[in-house]
Amino acid sequence: MTIYSEIDERINTVVDIAKKMLVAARTAPKGKGADNLEMAIVTDNEIRLIAMEMRKIGEQKEYDIFIRDADNILAGADALVLIGTRIKTLELKVCSLCGFADCATKEKYPLVPCVYNTGDLGIAVGSAVSVAANYRIDNRVMHTVGVAAQNLEILSSSVKIIWGIPLSASSKNPFFDRKK
Repeated sequence: MTIYSEIDERINTVVDIAKKMLVAARTAPKGKGADNLEMAIVTDNEIRLIAMEMRKIGEQKEYDIFIRDADNILAGADALVLIGTRIKTLELKVCSLCGFADCATKEKYPLVPCVYNTGDLGIAVGSAVSVAANYRIDNRVMHTVGVAAQNLEILSSSVKIIWGIPLSASSKNPFFDRKK
């Protein structure tokens, strides 16, 4: 007879759900079918590296939420899902939702996000966290994780906006009811 310990299997299960989250994000609808997403799952030492970078940012910028979130992920994250987007227009003739007259004008400002990229990113993140919720995996979308991941160049340098989603399977969600 084989006995599986819940404690031993918990992290494997969280990583398995993280993989399902990436599939949900990838298959989420995208403007004009243009896929500008890049994603990764982070565990173990890489979680600690991201947390250290978050703490460094918080200390340098005197912005306590980075330190608070770093402590949260160190205390309870079994895995992190990173979902980011490149900034690339859809080459539309009529749009102006970004504030420029058209995509050709916006292209002169390559770091200004295209609303379709950020919208697609939001839909992908929503699809991913719905998978986590369906499996009762605790999670929270954090920009602080994404900023640290970007500084560490975990995703390619062409990715300009990243959201981080820490995941936990514990008796209490460590990412809510936070101090500060």
